[in-house]
Amino acid sequence: MSNIHGLSNLTSQGLVMPKESPFEIGKFGKSLTIGIPREISFQENRIPLVPDSVSVLVSNGHEIIIETNAGKNANFEDKDFSECGARIVYSTNEIYQADIVLKVAPPTVEELDLIKDKQTLLSILQIGMQSAGYIQKMSSKKMIALAYEYLKDETNVYSVIQAMSEIVGSTSILIASELMSNTTGGKGEILGGIPGVSPTEVVILGAGTVGENAARVAVGLGASVKVFDSSSYKLRRLQRNLGFPVATSTLSPTALLSALKNCDVAIGAILSKEGRSPVIVTEEMVAQMRNGSVIIDVSIDQGGCFETSEVTNHSNPTYKRFGVIHYCVPNIASRVARTASFALSNIFTPIILSMGESGGVEALLEKDRHVRESAYLYRGMVTNKYVSEITRLPYRDLNLLMATRF
Repeated sequence: MSNIHGLSNLTSQGLVMPKESPFEIGKFGKSLTIGIPREISFQENRIPLVPDSVSVLVSNGHEIIIETNAGKNANFEDKDFSECGARIVYSTNEIYQADIVLKVAPPTVEELDLIKDKQTLLSILQIGMQSAGYIQKMSSKKMIALAYEYLKDETNVYSVIQAMSEIVGSTSILIASELMSNTTGGKGEILGGIPGVSPTEVVILGAGTVGENAARVAVGLGASVKVFDSSSYKLRRLQRNLGFPVATSTLSPTALLSALKNCDVAIGAILSKEGRSPVIVTEEMVAQMRNGSVIIDVSIDQGGCFETSEVTNHSNPTYKRFGVIHYCVPNIASRVARTASFALSNIFTPIILSMGESGGVEALLEKDRHVRESAYLYRGMVTNKYVSEITRLPYRDLNLLMATRF
């Protein structure tokens, strides 16, 4: 009998003891309203969120507003988004009433007029293409602005640049293959090799992510590849990451010219962290390349690393100089917009979820240093040193601003 009373007492005590309550999604978070406008920048076909990601965000309590036809160029229809919970609107103005505007290309001057005060913008910045007046106009709105190209992941890698570079590196070889065919005015050769026929000679300038992925695809097709870079460390890393041997060399003018004279394809992937890409291949060197050979200057986004490079576009992508076919289209990733959109969406979805769980944009900036480093405007103040130098606007340390924001 005493055992029964003892059990009863323990049960009673248990009923009044604190218990762990089930976790409620979003209980301590914040519901965000995110607007995605239709891109109006020239030949920008990507969209930052795909339908699957919209479904995840909506199920976590966030509202996604998408302008009609925003995903059309990436082959996503309005119904694909609406069926996943997004609200489709037909007014651009309505998009810019959202708490957060998420887009790919930098806002045009006309779009800046639509941004409301103290709004948050996530987009590419491309500071080298913006004027001081452009940033001043953004600053006057007291807005928070995050740049994709400054965004790092937990491994300290620039996540968006990495993803787009992987796409561009692979795509550049496929473009070169197309340009070598008779149908596009090329030499009528296959990129790669078959038994009894000498393989295509491919020269890649730059051993970064673009160069690595270009080399992987070219070797996979059977081409003979040689990679040049000024950094021995990058060349060793490329060899290690590929898992198979390719010829490598530092950027010796004599060795480079010898390789260019004999190559069928040259990929320019020399990128600069700040400012213009260095010109590695002179006009005289291009003049000594084989007639009908192909140059893909991926670096054209930053001015190009071939002296003969001139910006082209997806509608008229090539021209010939000294008999060499030049492809100098910026934003190659937009050529495969659907794949690129999935890659972008994979990056932004967890960031937005974390933003909501943290309690908003400013809370996430305080919590996550990697996202914080992508901010170049905070309440209208310039918080990126390079942007400050380019625009000659005062620089403020975001870490200090966050510490004193309360």
